Amino acid sequence: MLMKMRRSASRKTNSTTDATTDLFRSASKASSREMERIDNLFHSYADKSSGMIDPEGIENLCSDIEVEHTDVKILMLAWKMKAEKQGYFTLEEWRMGLKALRADTVNKLKKALPELEKEVRRPSNFTDFYSYAFRYCLTEEKQKSIDIESICELLELVLGSVYRAQVDYFMEYLKIQTDYKVINLDQWTGFYRFCNEISFPDFNNYDPDLAWPLLLDNFVEWMKEKQT
Repeated sequence: MLMKMRRSASRKTNSTTDATTDLFRSASKASSREMERIDNLFHSYADKSSGMIDPEGIENLCSDIEVEHTDVKILMLAWKMKAEKQGYFTLEEWRMGLKALRADTVNKLKKALPELEKEVRRPSNFTDFYSYAFRYCLTEEKQKSIDIESICELLELVLGSVYRAQVDYFMEYLKIQTDYKVINLDQWTGFYRFCNEISFPDFNNYDPDLAWPLLLDNFVEWMKEKQT
């Protein structure tokens, strides 16, 4: 009787192991097929000589997913891919982003964009996205700052829908001031912290003695003069 029970238990164990193995194989095959579709989608937009999706490929992609190439969602997609070079996606970056979005077709990618935007807008992610947006625009080797005109365009794209008034006044100030021709990362991130923390437009809790970039001290002073 004991031998029969042992054999029965052994059969059950083997059956469970087989089922687990089959499940693993099935999941592995599905994952492999998904990656193949992701790769095929990449190659449909990639430039054959460079092996990357270049600006022209991105424009074609934007057309297919019905999004303007200047839309912030494309910057969000680049953030999801951890893309390093502005206007270009490598195969590895593409794989990383689309696998995370579970998008192996154009239609799935199009449907994933609203959820991606929600993901980026979460405070825990947005700070990283905001810093990424600046770094993504550093197109030259060893470049550490961005010209005023480009910064204004980036502010409009990244923060315009969130802090409309602050962005409008800050852009106005940047365009008329003469002390700064470029903006660095510290000034860029400082403005986002400013929008988050400082009462606007009365600046009641702004303390110039704290570690704010001088640019923002000047901006607040300019705003107060403007209000008098």
